[in-house]
Amino acid sequence: MVIAMAVALSAVVMGFLLFIRPQDLPVTPAVSPFAHLDERKASIYENLRDLQFEYRLDKMSDDDYQRSKTDLQRELARVLAEVEKVAQGQAQPVKVKSVPQTVKSPAKPFACPHCSAGFTQALKFCGECGKPMKA
Repeated sequence: MVIAMAVALSAVVMGFLLFIRPQDLPVTPAVSPFAHLDERKASIYENLRDLQFEYRLDKMSDDDYQRSKTDLQRELARVLAEVEKVAQGQAQPVKVKSVPQTVKSPAKPFACPHCSAGFTQALKFCGECGKPMKA
């Protein structure tokens, strides 16, 4: 009995599929070539914001922050170059010249006592957290 119902159901489904006309199918909207690139770009910007937030909370070392930031910036450069190529009609992968891994940050002798942000000149208020800096 179960086999007969399964055969009947499959016959109905096959009959239905055979009589569907292409013009009866819904039209799918065209996918923008920029859609996936815009999503990736937004994701990278969000990751950069999260990375900076975690760095300000002292959840990561300066070296880890610089390395992660540089990697994300390289990925963002690739995505932006790909966006330009797609905009010009040349949708081919783009190779970005690599930046040396050892990026030395300039000396920052003035540091905020609250958030430890470094600055090259003395300031009255911290440029990161906004709290007053001690002279």
